[in-house]
Amino acid sequence: MRVNLTVNGRPMTADDVWEGESLLYVLRERLGLPGAKNACEQGECGSCTVYLDGTPVCACLVAAGQAEGREVVTVEGLATSGGGPDAGLSEVQRAFVDAGAVQCGFCTPGLVVQAHALLADADGVPPDADIREALAGNLCRCTGYEKILDAVRLAAARRAGADSGSRT
Repeated sequence: MRVNLTVNGRPMTADDVWEGESLLYVLRERLGLPGAKNACEQGECGSCTVYLDGTPVCACLVAAGQAEGREVVTVEGLATSGGGPDAGLSEVQRAFVDAGAVQCGFCTPGLVVQAHALLADADGVPPDADIREALAGNLCRCTGYEKILDAVRLAAARRAGADSGSRT
């Protein structure tokens, strides 16, 4: 079957998709977007988290056909355009780098998408309990989570500072 979807703001088509193929497989293998990682294939680790019509989902649990005509945003789509080696990173991506929350990097895309979703609706820096709840579906085996929490707090604080500066 053919699947037509919008990925990171661009219309895309995947051909010869079989019925049981996951959105994750289509993104990585057919559309060349390796950001979402293939780890557990059971929706347990969160490494494949993407936005589907504005809602974070595990792409390994979404049948590719369910994405027909829908909007997908991957970790690649969170980046902004600009010059320089890191200029294209979103505020959350930059905070993960700055806080040292990117050890092996395998879980990072899913964590970044989930953190982005949390901060999209947050006022200021969310309490640690809210951050932990938002990231509960994402497993990391390297950092012990403290650096990840630091990164989310840093992104939120930077965003709050930028927001408060724009009101004057």
